[in-house]
Amino acid sequence: MVIPQCIEGKQVSGRQWNAVKLAITLAILLVAPSHRLLGADQQLHHRPVYTLHVGDVIVLNYRYTPEFNQTIKVQPDGCVNLNIVGNIKVAGLSIDDAHNQIVQKASARLNNPELTITLQEFEHPYVVIAGEVEHPGKFELRDDTTALQAVMLAGGFKDSARDTQVILFRKINADDAEVRKLNLHNVKTKAELEKDTELQPGDMLLVTRNKMEHLARFMKASNLGIFFNPTQMP
Repeated sequence: MVIPQCIEGKQVSGRQWNAVKLAITLAILLVAPSHRLLGADQQLHHRPVYTLHVGDVIVLNYRYTPEFNQTIKVQPDGCVNLNIVGNIKVAGLSIDDAHNQIVQKASARLNNPELTITLQEFEHPYVVIAGEVEHPGKFELRDDTTALQAVMLAGGFKDSARDTQVILFRKINADDAEVRKLNLHNVKTKAELEKDTELQPGDMLLVTRNKMEHLARFMKASNLGIFFNPTQMP
């Protein structure tokens, strides 16, 4: 017995209705994984805004008052001493945030100052990889890089490496670092990339040989030398 169905006011047979349902199901199966992969890909390639660091050199150009133009280096205390506003801390700020703060202070002496800030020199972001890899050392981050990709930059795992226990040290501030244990054993395919960890500049990876059970969640940054060669330390 054929059961009639109705689509947009038109009757279709049960066989036609089943064909429609099959087409819809296939479309869902094909589209859903691509959305998941797209989300993972977007998360993997999200790059945070660059913030100024000690040693960076910035160029300030005032459109209407070029006599106040200046090229200056961020000092060890994170500050710059500017012609118009005096001493101001810029380390940790994005270029836009630094621009807004400087313009705000400069407005006390200049009428609607138009300022352009250019980053002239900066320390290239890097990570340090140590332990059971072929070529441990300090590696420049040229693009978004995950923990597994960083290990590959260092020549890959040695036969003695424990890829189920890679230790990530991430500095929170000048004194403290967060410690994470990563399992990179099954991160082999594109579908698994979302389970990898995207690295941040200054991160340090230690590929272990033996199990390390007694690492605290946080530790003093000064103690990282226990695991890393001092020449590799930032």
